[in-house]
Amino acid sequence: MFYRALRAVCAVIAKVLFRPKVEGLENIPAGGGVILASNHLSVFDSILIPLVVPRQVNFLAKEEYFQGKSPYHRARTAFMRAIGQVPVQRGQARAGVAALEVASKVLSKGDVFGIYPEGTRSRDLRLHRGHTGVGQLALSNGVPVVPMAVIGTDRIQPPGQRFPRPARVTIRIGKALDFSRYDGMAGSPAIRRAVTDEIMYSIMELSGQEYVDVYHKLPDAA
Repeated sequence: MFYRALRAVCAVIAKVLFRPKVEGLENIPAGGGVILASNHLSVFDSILIPLVVPRQVNFLAKEEYFQGKSPYHRARTAFMRAIGQVPVQRGQARAGVAALEVASKVLSKGDVFGIYPEGTRSRDLRLHRGHTGVGQLALSNGVPVVPMAVIGTDRIQPPGQRFPRPARVTIRIGKALDFSRYDGMAGSPAIRRAVTDEIMYSIMELSGQEYVDVYHKLPDAA
């Protein structure tokens, strides 16, 4: 209930400020577990995508956002859960494993999980090599992957700008990718890479970005 009410209010605000143009909304399955895989240009991607997708989209968020007992921290926790954010530990040794475990739980319930295969925002606006976690998730859970592209969110708050500004945004949603032909092969690194590369190619076609076959380096300070 809170999620729907909050989403409705935020959707009106987003429509006024960012005038999002959405293409291919019919490509999102009406039910069942599904992965939404998108390029990543801005922190606003995780705000706008849930506002235009008719189903609740679950993104991972660091566990610290769900901790604390003060009224402020409790309100923040409630807000994060209401908008579909899922807490995950960020311990160095198990960060990747924990993220995959949490994502698999979301998918096993028949829900929508959102992921940025590049792992971080693209500072140079190019599309970088995808990490194979998205391929492993798709293969291990037997769910389709819907490629997406956000265009224009980088203009909302460019580097050096203190406050966000209105900017026209386009969100393109591609047809669902079915990887059932690889059933039982989730343990193969080569297959996980092939699946991930197919997903990234679909995102590239939707976004029109230049593709570079190297991982985007995480910033020194998050």
